Amino acid sequence: IMCGLEKVKKEIKDAEIVFGKKHGLTNLIAVSKTKPMEQIKKVINKGQIHFGENRVQEALSKWEVVKRNRKDLKIHLLGPLQTNKVKKVFSLFDYIHSLDRLNLAEKLSREAQEKGYCPKIFVQVNTGKEEQKSGVFPENLYDFINSSQKTYELDVVGLMCIPPINEKPEKHFGLLRDLANDNGLKELSMGMSADYKIAIKYDSTFIRIGTAIFGEREK
Repeated sequence: IMCGLEKVKKEIKDAEIVFGKKHGLTNLIAVSKTKPMEQIKKVINKGQIHFGENRVQEALSKWEVVKRNRKDLKIHLLGPLQTNKVKKVFSLFDYIHSLDRLNLAEKLSREAQEKGYCPKIFVQVNTGKEEQKSGVFPENLYDFINSSQKTYELDVVGLMCIPPINEKPEKHFGLLRDLANDNGLKELSMGMSADYKIAIKYDSTFIRIGTAIFGEREK
């Protein structure tokens, strides 16, 4: 695990230099879904702060105690969020990367008003307009962000995408960057183990790395 984390950190730094990015622009999210806490703790002990989980229930059972003792850790919900899980999300997650529909925005908004705070939110954009994938289509994005921020008063900080598997990621990362600029958003959640260097070239501020840090997923 350790050599994986150090290697990824070094490669991020190198990519920032190669592409002329400000050092430290890219935040590394260690994707810890399905990983046991004893493995994760080794990464925490190396100074890693951002962690990504896909399932609300799994994340709660793993992180609740750890997070109570370590307020500096930031937990990111990367997977889809069902409206019936919204209440649970507020007790743990600092970031939600998967806002993709208005009824979810409304639920988050209600919970935020009740709790008096809100996780930072990324809108998931379906850059490839894939039927089977969630996310807002690019042409609907301006109105969606507008509603999320103005009507529902959510803290939308950026955009997230997962490029289609069979297409070059450059096109999708470039599109997401342009969409973020057009909408005045600073953060970009894009890039995974296979394509994070390309994502850095396109100004990604959060890359999501699991395999390269923790090794292959256990079957």
